[in-house]
Amino acid sequence: MKLRRTGLLATAAAVGLSLGGPILRRTVVERLADRTERRLNKVADPGPYAVPPAAAAFHERLTIVDFHADTLLLGRDLLRRANRGHVDVPRLAAGNIAVQVFAVATKVPRHLNIDANGDQTDDIATVALALGWPRATWRSLLARAEHQAGRLARFAAESGGRLTVVRSAADLDEFLERRTTRDRSAVAGVLALEGAHALDDDLANLERLDRAGYRMVGLAHFFDNAFAGSAHGLVKGGLTAAGTELVAELERRRIIVDLAHASAATIDDVLAVATRPVVASHTGVCGVLDNARNLSDDQLLGIAATGGMVGIGFWPTASGGDDAASIARSIAYAVSVAGEDHVGLGSDFDGAVAVPFDASGMALLTAALLDAGLDEPAIVAVMGGSAIRLLHEALPPA
Repeated sequence: MKLRRTGLLATAAAVGLSLGGPILRRTVVERLADRTERRLNKVADPGPYAVPPAAAAFHERLTIVDFHADTLLLGRDLLRRANRGHVDVPRLAAGNIAVQVFAVATKVPRHLNIDANGDQTDDIATVALALGWPRATWRSLLARAEHQAGRLARFAAESGGRLTVVRSAADLDEFLERRTTRDRSAVAGVLALEGAHALDDDLANLERLDRAGYRMVGLAHFFDNAFAGSAHGLVKGGLTAAGTELVAELERRRIIVDLAHASAATIDDVLAVATRPVVASHTGVCGVLDNARNLSDDQLLGIAATGGMVGIGFWPTASGGDDAASIARSIAYAVSVAGEDHVGLGSDFDGAVAVPFDASGMALLTAALLDAGLDEPAIVAVMGGSAIRLLHEALPPA
């Protein structure tokens, strides 16, 4: 997830208040949010999408899971189909995506890059102020995580069953049974956290995030924190003593450890102590495109050895290209190294990245995987079968 130039939102909020109060403020901010998201969350082809009939029919039989989308941040109504961004419930249903992991970012440095970032600046504070989040969120990262979790819960409550929040293996089973037998358009959401800095440097706050429904926690995002080093931080160290304690507590609570954005040292440290499956929710592979954000073959194998998975990203820095064929090529490479049981999807939809298609165009990837030579059982596994297995094993039973 990336974010840039969100100062426009704060300017819009200030202008709205000075010119006419809350109603005008809301109108101006919504317009600026629209412009900002159109710039940040680009899609090469907004559809409608044409897929060969055989690939389309196969796609409709799949149970699809995407490990990463940042859709909760910028304030859109997820129950309505939007003409910007990548994800909402109608487009998830149109793309036959059964389970979407909704990731929550709580702090992003200004002028971020994939090489080296400090933690002194905070673009999401601007978003919180401009979009009228509760006052507690202006300074507390934990409050921001709770606020965004509450947004997903409210969408689910207002959806009339179209959206379900999954917190346990029992929830997942109930949802899949309903989707299989009664409502193929139903969508489930799972909450994930980008960066353990959202704990506000206090491990005791994990209890509040657990209660809020978070079931996956990335240890670091774009900067080093009190628990772990980031691949994009200044020091890029490994787990701290507090980080090692955090991993153990996440495992005890059956919250999945996410290694996306983690430094190489953090990945090594986690793999040395992990006793449960870990994931790298949205990433690429160095065998296709070698950069600090992507995983080496040894890292792929290490994650697989825990019983975990890697989610292949859809943006060019991850996939090595700007089309569905590039994503399929990276998936095929990861499968060749780690096996189909350990590879899935990690789109980074709505993560301030450019992607080839939005959620409604997911059948393009199924067609590309067929063209890349993967057989149908492998595609079933990669598109969601393996992720369902992992979630069922890793989540709390009830």
